Amino acid sequence: MEAQSQSPGLDAKYYFLIRRLHSLCGLIPVGVFLCFHLVANSAILWPGQPGAEFQKAIDRLHGALGPMLVPVEIVGIFIPLFFHAILGVKIWLSSSPNASSYTHGPNIRFTLQRITGVFAFVFILYHVWHMHWFGKPLGAGHFELHTKAGEPAAAVTTATAIQAAWWIAPIYFLGVVASVFHLANGIWTMLITWGITIRPASQRVSGYVCAVFGVVLALVGIGALSGFRTFNVDATASSGHGVTAATHAP
Repeated sequence: MEAQSQSPGLDAKYYFLIRRLHSLCGLIPVGVFLCFHLVANSAILWPGQPGAEFQKAIDRLHGALGPMLVPVEIVGIFIPLFFHAILGVKIWLSSSPNASSYTHGPNIRFTLQRITGVFAFVFILYHVWHMHWFGKPLGAGHFELHTKAGEPAAAVTTATAIQAAWWIAPIYFLGVVASVFHLANGIWTMLITWGITIRPASQRVSGYVCAVFGVVLALVGIGALSGFRTFNVDATASSGHGVTAATHAP
């Protein structure tokens, strides 16, 4: 039995259009960026000089976008993210989930989708404050692509920020898991909403596919987190391939 979801607060005339825009923004570009971001971060695990492949991956991204990086982030990521999050909360507040009465899978996923959505949004805000240059005026923004002298600094500054306190890595772990579940389950729901998987059999198959996709992506993200958590910051910094750990500690 599907969890009940009625949204009288949304204009009925545009309700289906808004729901489709909501799901579309969650998948493109936010979901695509999440996949790319986690895969790029997993370069920290690649063999070779510690952190070198991660540095190359980030350098390629920044080099490809150049001066358009900030506008692309704002228009292509942050605006769709806030639209998806705000509308998602509005839909949640105006819906009537019945997972407590019916413990069938769809009902549980309905509730988990809302919970992980809120947690993921809060985590993303924390992550932007913690790593992104947007957080610098607020005392964070610890990620640096290069030092002022031009030395590579992506791996060292990221690892330093992750290792600065014992509770940071667990927050990132929960944030990655919540974000990936929200994306994978959201894709499964979107396929139903858009009328792509109508029959129960097709929904069951797509559920398995989305579950495998979610598990693989979560393992990629957790692997990347583990790589930064165990990255030898002091050895890398002292070798001249990065900045010192003390420079960017939160």
